[in-house]
Amino acid sequence: MTLKSFLLACGLILSCAAHAADKSILVLGDSLSAAYGIEQSAGWVSLLERRLQQQGYRYRVINASISGDTTSGALARLPRALDAHRPDIVIVELGGNDGLRGLSLSESQKNLAAIIELCRQHKIRVLLVGMRLPPNYGPQYTEKFQQMYPGLSRRYRVPLAPFLLEGVAGNKDLMQPDGVHPRAAAQPIMLENVWRALQPMLQGALDSVDKAWQGGALNKENTLTDYTPRSSEQSAANAAPDRRGKSPAPPPRSA
Repeated sequence: MTLKSFLLACGLILSCAAHAADKSILVLGDSLSAAYGIEQSAGWVSLLERRLQQQGYRYRVINASISGDTTSGALARLPRALDAHRPDIVIVELGGNDGLRGLSLSESQKNLAAIIELCRQHKIRVLLVGMRLPPNYGPQYTEKFQQMYPGLSRRYRVPLAPFLLEGVAGNKDLMQPDGVHPRAAAQPIMLENVWRALQPMLQGALDSVDKAWQGGALNKENTLTDYTPRSSEQSAANAAPDRRGKSPAPPPRSA
């Protein structure tokens, strides 16, 4: 190999590494991503940043999650967040508070769709994180709520983490006393639920550096009809807290 070829290869490697280091992930969520009731460093978003560093994915993570946020609230603040941070990936973990308050599912879906579309306008990839409601909100409402996420995933062809609280909801040992927010011990499980969908989105950036080292450079409509709970369900939803556990009764206290 000539000195010129070696220097060109080194330049390509450094360029790839620098480009990867400039990448970022923005988490747009509510209390489940804001580490409500536990140390911020113990939350799944902080655990995600540490895993990225440990495994060589040179992304920084911006946690733009706010406890109690709804899809409409997040949509309103998203443009400013995108301008401020210019992320490469946005993880959207929203909708649970909409459901707990018994809001119109068609409006929630429209808001989530608008969030995805806004990210696409900025050429930002999206990972959608699904949620579920306890069954005491009525079978019709809970089923339509649960199907909202895979419907949006198919419609916009975005990756989906089906349920953030898979393996956590309904487990009293993993939930805080309010029955709504996960304990610190649950956060690694939540991270795994997100990681399975996120990792394939990250692999390309890592591969670009690996290939340079390994010789490549060195050698030459799914929409929902509107539905809101009946009056008894609505009153339960209005009394519901910021977030949920899976156990339906008694309804958790407001957070």
